[in-house]
Amino acid sequence: MNGEIGRLKHALEEAEAVVIGAGAGLSASAGFTYSGERFERYFGDFIEKYHISDMYSGGFYPYETPEEYWAWWSRHIYCNRYVDAPKTVYFRLCQQMKDKNYFVLTTNVDHQFQKSGFAKKRLFYTQGDYGLWQCSKACHNKTYDNEEAVRRMVSEQKEMKIPSRLLPFCPVCGAPMTMNLRQDETFVQDEGWYSAAERYREFIQDHKDGRIVFLELGVGGNTPGIIKYPFWQMTAENPRAVYVCVNDGEAVCPDEIKERSICINGDIGKVLEQL
Repeated sequence: MNGEIGRLKHALEEAEAVVIGAGAGLSASAGFTYSGERFERYFGDFIEKYHISDMYSGGFYPYETPEEYWAWWSRHIYCNRYVDAPKTVYFRLCQQMKDKNYFVLTTNVDHQFQKSGFAKKRLFYTQGDYGLWQCSKACHNKTYDNEEAVRRMVSEQKEMKIPSRLLPFCPVCGAPMTMNLRQDETFVQDEGWYSAAERYREFIQDHKDGRIVFLELGVGGNTPGIIKYPFWQMTAENPRAVYVCVNDGEAVCPDEIKERSICINGDIGKVLEQL
């Protein structure tokens, strides 16, 4: 691994621009695990009642009442959005980028880039944000900050239910609110989403022929069309580009760009420490 770390360090030093593509593996490295001790600490009562195996699957469970549904989701949002990351991986990455011309494309919805000091105008959250709600029927193109409401739901819930008076409803049509997460065609892409998408497009356009590093961190196979495949294609089209994949057990690249790729199988946090 040390040889690849050296190549990565050199590539970043030579780069005119860095595009970070971040997936769930980056947040997992930062301690945002969805199973095990952390899951049991926040959701022990739900595990006992419904035998839920992890936070991800618990988000799809058909709870008995809206009050119970929001007891789950308020805790889920709180511990994955408003609680600080257990490890300093995002902060360490931010320190690595402080003197770089960078842009971040991420499918993560936990807001950790901004919390760690990354500039908001250099971020594109493609799949939403745990900190935002939207109308469940997408009746209008707007999202709403939920921090105050979520903290009240967490503090006032009893016996796995929030008070009925805290149930959130759309201020326009009266339908229940829901998370601003891309699950189906009702996902709201608000003004901020489109502005970020345009800034990302402009960044890619400005550097498409330059010495650019596509730094892919913890991207799995769930949505490869958002980060992984475009990174491969843009690297193939630009002979000055370098593709980097850091992923614990899944660091791969196509043969067509192998000579200009750096694949590191390992924990992202430990790799950043070695840098």
